[in-house]
Amino acid sequence: MDETTSPRTAHRICPLCEACCGLELTIEGRRVSAVRGHAADVFSAGYLCPKAVALKELHEDPDRLRRPLVRRDGAFVETGWDEAFAEIERRLLPVIEAHGRDAVAVTVGNPSAHKMSLLPYFGRLAKALGTKNIYSASTLDQMPKQLACGLMFGHWLSIPVPDVERSDFLLILGANPAVSNGSLWTVPDVRGKLKALRARGGRVVVIDPRRTETAALADAHHFIRPGSDAFLLAAMLHTLFAEGRVRPGRIAPHLAGLEALPAAVAPFTPDAVAPACGIAADTIRALARELAAAPRGCVYGRLGTCTQRHGTLASWLVDVLNALTGHLDEPGGAMFPRAAAFAANTAGKPGVGRGIVTGRHASRVSGAPEVFGELPMGVLAEEIETPGPGQVRALISVASNPVLSAPNGPRLARALGSLEFMVSLDIYLNETTRHADVILPGPSPLEDDHYDIAFPQLSHRNHARYSPAVFEPPAGQPPEWQNLLRLAAIALGRGAGADVLALDDEWVADEVRKLAGERTPALLAALAPRRGPARLLDLALRTGPYGDAFGARPDGLNLDRVAQTPAGIDLGPLQPRLPELLRTPSGRVELAPAPLLAALAQAAGELAAAPVDGLRLVGRREVRSNNSWMHNLPLLAKGPERCTLLMHPHDAQRLGLADGMLAEIEGAGRTVRAPVQLDDAMMQGVVSLPHGWGHDLPGARLAVAARRPGANLNALLDENARDPLSGNAVLSGAPVTVRLAQTSSV
Repeated sequence: MDETTSPRTAHRICPLCEACCGLELTIEGRRVSAVRGHAADVFSAGYLCPKAVALKELHEDPDRLRRPLVRRDGAFVETGWDEAFAEIERRLLPVIEAHGRDAVAVTVGNPSAHKMSLLPYFGRLAKALGTKNIYSASTLDQMPKQLACGLMFGHWLSIPVPDVERSDFLLILGANPAVSNGSLWTVPDVRGKLKALRARGGRVVVIDPRRTETAALADAHHFIRPGSDAFLLAAMLHTLFAEGRVRPGRIAPHLAGLEALPAAVAPFTPDAVAPACGIAADTIRALARELAAAPRGCVYGRLGTCTQRHGTLASWLVDVLNALTGHLDEPGGAMFPRAAAFAANTAGKPGVGRGIVTGRHASRVSGAPEVFGELPMGVLAEEIETPGPGQVRALISVASNPVLSAPNGPRLARALGSLEFMVSLDIYLNETTRHADVILPGPSPLEDDHYDIAFPQLSHRNHARYSPAVFEPPAGQPPEWQNLLRLAAIALGRGAGADVLALDDEWVADEVRKLAGERTPALLAALAPRRGPARLLDLALRTGPYGDAFGARPDGLNLDRVAQTPAGIDLGPLQPRLPELLRTPSGRVELAPAPLLAALAQAAGELAAAPVDGLRLVGRREVRSNNSWMHNLPLLAKGPERCTLLMHPHDAQRLGLADGMLAEIEGAGRTVRAPVQLDDAMMQGVVSLPHGWGHDLPGARLAVAARRPGANLNALLDENARDPLSGNAVLSGAPVTVRLAQTSSV
């Protein structure tokens, strides 16, 4: 790769959020001199946000780790890669030998979803470790939606998304896609798309405890009490049955369980639900009628609907409403992407499958069931602290910062400090990795090849795009997939010096053998000389729904073809996929899975006692600070203070607070401080802190973030409060008290 000082242009898919925008970079030597949107990109068409421009600062950040760190006598020292892995082997294997494989836990954070070097290889590490203690950011975010869709459609990632470019009605709950550019919905330039929807005569309605940036673009906004989304959605479904508005349309023959739903939602009349959710009964009925009458429309619910006690119920009811109003799997409604690679719902026998299974094991201390192979992040601290067989004594964290992102981070930090051994794969010495004994840094995103494995499965339009590395990694820097395989080799007893390329060859050969049988040698030869994730990607593209099938379809996709098209390959708008997409044993959409009906009946018993008094805390995200590690980039950190407590002026007046005053917020027996920001966009009785702050912990090396550390929202949350079905943390609607801080300093 030419890295002379002559300016050159490179194209890159942005790895900093789910929008996955195409970028055009001007490169001079090892320096990025400009970042622009790539106007020819088939997916994002030149759109970009401030995060993309900060990719330059991430690459150049002096705090980003370049060499492994090993703790010696209580302090981190730089060391070589072989020395770092020798230390891991020396200290990790005795833990496994003495206490078993479940004594090692692994955590993985959301940056791994943006790295083709991490996502497919993390599973291989977890399998090699053989531990049941697997934790991810999914149980802090999206597990309710994955569980609901798994039960309904047969696979965890068969998640319908709004076909926004053809829609004329969009009802949005607990989501702010104008800031996030979608979440479990990959959609650049939501602002532009919502404006276009309204310009063609459509309507957008937002339901949220805050009048968000998305609500400002909408035709209507309704406040809702945090945590009551499932009640509202059930009442809308009740209205459809009561008024004879159930019309599933084309997909009716593919639905199972419809007959069980009227009785299930009978307790949730709009009049019964209105006090709990703070939305008038007539408004609830009107929302149901408008959804039913829309020729092309759908409901979209996201983070706020997931991170509450009834997150799985809310996620399920969103898609039940879409199905019964004729908006599921229809243009302009909620549709299923058809990804070019790695999508399980495009492989195997179409229209039927094994479905999903949960509860194959449970957490040792509180008995939380396994979901999607994971345990809830909220139980990790107790699994470390509680003595006995199976106690977690070592941890491998991969691009994960749960001390800031998980409930009761202070407890988790104390627990991490008590581990016998900890390894982190991370580019920063942050609030979590400061507890590690060995830190293995990955390369800059610009030093990695890039293909989005997960997000085309959630995209509003089908496409295939690939970005080669912009820069060669520094001499001696191994790719992250090799680091994961080296850890796997240690866990398998092959030693830190194992030939990881040979190990990768073994695993790929096994995978190809399952697909090709006797043709395995020929297919492996066709995939050569690529290794690692590039080989996996070529295999997935060639055997995917648009693939060349190793020459059987000459016009089909392979990695060479995609790589030769910097603007990407447009694979067209979303198309109806039912029943082909289904992987349920019945071969039908399961509208009424038994666990969900039981949970709904339990929720009905809670309806009358739903809390309506006291202050409730909700989070928020901003376009410049979607995640904690973005706070160390000067371009994103500059500007006004963002970690503020948003509060309605009437609430502030009642509590003797004014704009700019320092408030003390107490929840779950812990307190944080933040300046008050008066905002009538907040529902009365609800306050908001942003997610991902709290950069004032000793030992972290985040110079920019430490200048304005902010308050850790999650320190105020109860780690034992979880959605009972998915185990997802309850991050929204926690009760808090707010008062004037006793001193004027944060």
